Amino acid sequence: MSSTVEIIVSMSVYLLIVIVIGLLTARRANESSELFFLGGRGLGPWVAAMSAEASDMSGWLLMGLPGVAFWCGAADAAWTAIGLLIGTYLNWLVVAKRMRRYSVIAGNSITLPEFFSNRFKEIKSKPILTISSIFILVFFAVYTGSCFATGGKLFAQLFNAPYIPMMLLGAIIVIFYTLLGGFLAESISDFIQGIVMIGALLAVLIGSVVRAGGWGSFVDTVKAIPGFTSFFGMASPIVDENGVQTVINGVAQFGGSSPYKFLTILSTMSWGLGYFGMPQVLLRFFAIRKIDEIPRARRIATVWCAISLVAAVVIGLIGRAVVPTNPELLTSGGAEGVFITLSNLLFHPLIAGVMMAGILAAVMSSSDSYLLIASSAIAKNIYQGLIKKKATDSQVMLVSRLALLAVSIFGILIALDQNSKIFTIVSFAWAGFGATFGPLVLFSLFWKRINNVGAVAGMLAGAGMVFFWKFVLKPMGGVLGIYELLPAFILSCIAIVVFSLATKAPSKEIIKEFELAKNNTAEV
Repeated sequence: MSSTVEIIVSMSVYLLIVIVIGLLTARRANESSELFFLGGRGLGPWVAAMSAEASDMSGWLLMGLPGVAFWCGAADAAWTAIGLLIGTYLNWLVVAKRMRRYSVIAGNSITLPEFFSNRFKEIKSKPILTISSIFILVFFAVYTGSCFATGGKLFAQLFNAPYIPMMLLGAIIVIFYTLLGGFLAESISDFIQGIVMIGALLAVLIGSVVRAGGWGSFVDTVKAIPGFTSFFGMASPIVDENGVQTVINGVAQFGGSSPYKFLTILSTMSWGLGYFGMPQVLLRFFAIRKIDEIPRARRIATVWCAISLVAAVVIGLIGRAVVPTNPELLTSGGAEGVFITLSNLLFHPLIAGVMMAGILAAVMSSSDSYLLIASSAIAKNIYQGLIKKKATDSQVMLVSRLALLAVSIFGILIALDQNSKIFTIVSFAWAGFGATFGPLVLFSLFWKRINNVGAVAGMLAGAGMVFFWKFVLKPMGGVLGIYELLPAFILSCIAIVVFSLATKAPSKEIIKEFELAKNNTAEV
């Protein structure tokens, strides 16, 4: 049996398991839109926690983050990971309980735009519902395209096959089981995918350390690269005019270490702010079975993130000791394949296939979440919330499936460009969600003076600044080169406070619901 066939066998077994999950949950999921979009608020702590993190991390965890560490060393990747770990913990600690309770009190909301709309008692034009739904479509469509592109790159590299057919194959698999089982299938499969992802990371990490001659030998090797292991400096690969790192006498060439300043650290750690606005994570707070199970889910999610993030960063670093001059890894984009290269080098093809399933798991666990949330924004929020308010449940379900297909097609069109860079696309979409929804979530849950005008102003200011900073200010460099999420998040907070205080206070009905959600003894 050839190595390619053995890898296909391993990955096919995994895919079969995922599809079976979709078939088993399809009947229950199709009973109602609440079951399809939210699983009937019946997720246990293990499924809620691990599906939240698996759907959040995407192929970025196994490809993007190790790629950054491999290319320029510890600082950028490590400070990003630290910010994400802190954000994960605080989101579960601060937001989860209040969001679970408030989502029920605010009209039994089953989507994030619906929660915002119900929270502020929109009746007629519903600008909050409309704006939030549009931003979800914009950012998730691009996000989905990046996931499809990642799957296409994986299959194309593994099987030496054309990129586009491989990308379409992965997209069809994701669409199929998301259509079948909805949120419940997605959450259960994401739980399994979370196990596969962390298992693959640990296996490659341990195998790489052994291959490098042990931990001490690995550390000695990478310490010789200027700035590579420093938290306050960055390695600088020497590249030619095509962006390919120079190799002389079998040694990859680096320039001097560049400083990693405090403002850059603060900017990088601001990745953690994004969690407060991530719909795919917040929906797990909606859907968890009982409020008193949230502390357990928080511990599970935090431990999973800590292990996975550390493993991903170290895999990128140790790649410089094991495969320092592999020609496929000598560009900033190509470096994102270090996990694949190490898996193929270290393991028998059958086992390597399981490792590759870890990447596929990451891609699928994210793209199915994005598709489901984007389709709910069209079907539940725009169609039923604005166009046909008396739409039946079956009509909403039909529109959601059509919407899912439409968003998928748009994602496929984006993914046709196989030169897409995972880390860059993910960082932009992450900033978009974090700045558009993060401040609004926090103020909606914890500040009773916020009103609908402040909510709209906060979303528009946050999203607008992400685009303006990314494409206008950031290219100027210097202080303006910081990650766009930080200034956009701050501006959104300012807009919410200023516009809320400058306009009419919320109604007594809104304040009453806020106080009810604030009551920590209220079980819903």
